[in-house]
Amino acid sequence: MNIHSDLIAKCIKQDRRGEYELYKLSYSYLMSICLRYNKDKDTASEILNMGFMKILKNIAAYNPEIPFKVWIRRIMINTLIDEYRKQKREKERVTYVEEYYDSTDYADVNDALSNISCKQIYEEINKLPQATKQVFNLYVIDGYSHKEVGELLGISEGTSKWHLNAARQKLKEQIGKNILIRA
Repeated sequence: MNIHSDLIAKCIKQDRRGEYELYKLSYSYLMSICLRYNKDKDTASEILNMGFMKILKNIAAYNPEIPFKVWIRRIMINTLIDEYRKQKREKERVTYVEEYYDSTDYADVNDALSNISCKQIYEEINKLPQATKQVFNLYVIDGYSHKEVGELLGISEGTSKWHLNAARQKLKEQIGKNILIRA
């Protein structure tokens, strides 16, 4: 994704053609982020459009010293988190576990992982419960700390650790089953 400063300047001036060009250039990158957090492509597309509107609304505040790709990624992740919080309040489906018990029973990296494609791993991540998937994506893929994940999702640091451990256990089980089936 190569975004030139003149295109950003057009967007600041609210030039519709410039905004459309920015949308086309950033669509696949932003959609990949949205699909990582949402199983449903329609929901991901809806959230992408909300995030893009925030990008356009705040583009005048963009600091050219920061890579544009990093800046729009941050806005999109914040939009996804806001939508998650909104859904969480509406559905009240998430139960919290305030205590976390350390477990050394994490998945080991071994030769078995080389027998699984990225697509299969992605599919298994999408099968995780929504809250667990959110924590897994934020911690493992996006690099947030448990404290940051807790603040972003409105949960305790211990609950974040619990969800990460649950995700690892579930993925370990499912990947193990897939390996046995393929063998």
